[in-house]
Amino acid sequence: MRDLGFHDTAEIVNPETHHEKTDVSVRALIWFAVIFVIFGFVTHFTIWFMFKVLAGEERQRNTGPLTSMQRPADMSVPQNQPLLQPFPRKTQDGEVLPPNRNTPVTDLADMREAERRALTSYGWVDQRKGIVHIPIDEAMKLTVQRLSGGQAPPPVPTGEAPVAPQGARP
Repeated sequence: MRDLGFHDTAEIVNPETHHEKTDVSVRALIWFAVIFVIFGFVTHFTIWFMFKVLAGEERQRNTGPLTSMQRPADMSVPQNQPLLQPFPRKTQDGEVLPPNRNTPVTDLADMREAERRALTSYGWVDQRKGIVHIPIDEAMKLTVQRLSGGQAPPPVPTGEAPVAPQGARP
């Protein structure tokens, strides 16, 4: 078997194979970069010029109203509820609330307070149908009692709306 570690250089020489003298034409690469940059500037200035011309034409264009309908004087203030806070509005009592009396922060605080009252107090939801609401803590205790099998009647506080069992009508 032949030893692969040692080669006679005369065996490997191929007179037709040569190395490349240059890999890339530097002159062509520089011309490409210069043309690319010039094309970019020309393109940007052309688009800028077109924008200025078309914007000027649009400013000079005098178009009348798009409809023949007259705009009411109070059209800028919405008439239906809910109104945005900056507008004066009338309450159900006829009182006029000044602008900015209610802000989103105070609206959120009022909403949270109403939710807290609904979750922690007794009251009627629909008195005609006999539907009441009870505090959330009492509702959870009743649910646990019903799930555990105990059917103790719910406590009725004095002076408050009675708690009707589910499905019962007073």
